[in-house]
This record gives sequence, structure tokens and C-alpha cells, in this order.
Amino acid sequence: VNRNEMPSVVDLLIVLGGDGTLLAMARALAGKCVPILAVNLGGLGFLTVITRDELYPTLEGVLSGNFQVERRVQIAAEIVRADEAIASYLALNDVVLNKGAIARILDFDVFVDGKFVSTYRSDGLIVSTPTGSTAYSLAAGGPVVAPSVQAFIVTPICAHTLTNRPLAISDTSKIEVVVKSQRESSYVTVDGQVGIAARSEDIVRMKKASSCVELVEPAEKNYFEILRQKLKWGGR
Repeated sequence: VNRNEMPSVVDLLIVLGGDGTLLAMARALAGKCVPILAVNLGGLGFLTVITRDELYPTLEGVLSGNFQVERRVQIAAEIVRADEAIASYLALNDVVLNKGAIARILDFDVFVDGKFVSTYRSDGLIVSTPTGSTAYSLAAGGPVVAPSVQAFIVTPICAHTLTNRPLAISDTSKIEVVVKSQRESSYVTVDGQVGIAARSEDIVRMKKASSCVELVEPAEKNYFEILRQKLKWGGR
């Protein structure tokens, strides 16, 4: 079947590759909660934590019904221009507003549940899920957030105002980011893979999606073990 038909016919999705492959296939499920067995054939891999050697024992457990899944929150994002929605996306990791080709500072007005937070002057802005906290947000100075924490993280990229720091808010909140830069080009990117060019006064509206992503968990591993392994915590 092709990618568009896949969500309606699969009961289990096996992903062979790295985190980028998993992110693409999670979006391809189009909101359907299908267990994903993610096998790491790539590099770092925070999401694809099952090794090649663990593939067949894990798969046997899944087929016999002896497995557990961890549900990961998604962001439902909508780009609004002149009161009309021009694009919508589901993000497992993050929604990022960043610069186009010219290296100039961008301006964004950020609102949470209709309340004005601040005007951010920065190279960009990241809104991430706990799953995405170990991706671009971490590289930009954001915190590591456990998947069980019900929060979104707003992280400025190279903020011009030094007091602007990452902000954690409830994942029940609705976030609006208004692009205020008139001359500088900006781009909205979802999970680092798809996106759309943004204009001044475009609004990016984000909230917790009604769908989720279900990742098959190896019984012998936990989130903190994965962090220690991937980030070399405790190493000398």
C-alpha cells in the first residue's frame, strides 16, 4: 500500500532506521494510534531505542501480546494568514520558527491561552513536546523533560535578550506565536522535515493533539537508562 493508505490497514508499524525515519512515519499515521516498533539502524537515536539484536525477541513479544507501549504527546499546529488556515501539521518532536537565508534577528509575539507572554527577539523559537526536548530544544539550551511530564517547552534560539530563557507550560495550554518581522524571512518547520514559509503577521497556533504516538518499549529498558547511554551521563 502507499503511504496515504497505510494508516487504515496496519496494526503494527516496524520502523528500521533512525529518529528521522520514525518522525516521518509517525506523521504518516495521520493521527491513528498504531504501536510503532522502532529499531535503531542509525546514529544517536533517542526514539529508536531497540537494537538490531533486540528486534526479533521484541517482535515475538509483540506478536504474542506480551509488550507495553509508551504514549507520546503530539502537537497539532495550524498556520493562519489573514484569518485563514493555510496549513496544518502534527508534530511529535517540535514546531520551529527560524530564519530564512539572511542572518538577521526575528521578532515573535508569544501568547499562552490568550495571555501575552513576551516579544522574543532571537534567531528563532522552538515549541517542543517532552519527546522533542532531547532534540533541537536541547541543543538550544532547553531542559531534558521526561515523556510522562505533561508540558510543552518554549525555547528561544540565541535570544537577543539574555533574560529570555526556556519556558515550560502545561500541555493543556494553547500557544500562539505571531510573526512580527516584516523584512526578514522566516520559516515554520515541523519535526525538522516539513514546513512552510511564514510572512509578517502570520500566526502559528499550537495545542495538544487529540492523537498520540505509541512506541513499543523494551521491557528491560527505561527512559533514564536511555539518557545515560545516549548522553554518556556519568562517564569520565
